[in-house]
Amino acid sequence: MTDEANNATDMRRRTLLQTAGAAAVTGLVAGTSDARAATQDADGMSPAERNEAPLGARLQGVQHFGLTVQNMERAYQFYTEVLGGTEVFRHGDFQGDGVQNTLLADQEIEANARGVNPQTIGVPDLRSGAQRLDVRFIQFDNMVLELLQYREADQPMGSAKSFAEPVEHMSPAFPRMMHICFYVRDDVDFNKFIADLEAESARRGMTQVRANRTIRVMTEADRKAAPRSANTNRVTAEPSNGWELIYCKGPEGEQLEFVKALGPVKNRFSEALAKRKQTIVR
Repeated sequence: MTDEANNATDMRRRTLLQTAGAAAVTGLVAGTSDARAATQDADGMSPAERNEAPLGARLQGVQHFGLTVQNMERAYQFYTEVLGGTEVFRHGDFQGDGVQNTLLADQEIEANARGVNPQTIGVPDLRSGAQRLDVRFIQFDNMVLELLQYREADQPMGSAKSFAEPVEHMSPAFPRMMHICFYVRDDVDFNKFIADLEAESARRGMTQVRANRTIRVMTEADRKAAPRSANTNRVTAEPSNGWELIYCKGPEGEQLEFVKALGPVKNRFSEALAKRKQTIVR
């Protein structure tokens, strides 16, 4: 295929993903607004009553997950062009005393207690503007992802260089380690989805996007040679019966999970959500 044909294919794929993402955002925003209005009407709380209610009753839910990245453009490409998210907005060049205090005060206190320069424990200097912070928000059907990059002031926005070195070893067994989980549609062939994800990422040079296998592999060659049927872990034991999953590293080394919730486990989540809604209304 020629470069011109490749570019045309990329453009069609990007247009399709952005169109689908925009439609999902429109539906999600409308649905969220309707649900919020219905909840307010149902519980009948005044602002004064809301402010005295239990903390959980003062929340609307999770607004976004944040991911600090090494290479903003690479991460952005993965979450928009590969996984089909839609950019909400981007903002950057954050600096100054207020930003430093809001985001990093606890780390500066720790550095002060240890008697070390804050930068030695990975604290950027947004206060003076020596480093800057850029963010981009990406909307998925039921989740917003925020990409954050701390960079040197002389580096351009979207730079491939960040202020801090990336963590090379990202075992999910480490305390405080988090992962982002994407919900795969029920009618999707999960094994093919994983194969296509790896192939599309590799085509873009994102070599860290590698999914684990359900069989034991000791080398990268073994992992690649594993049969496609080994892509998906299907859980049959209760109470997780119907759960299908795979663990995968993202392009920045972040831990990702892709899941399907079918049958009994899907019902359990639905019942828990319905019960929560009833509790909040009461």
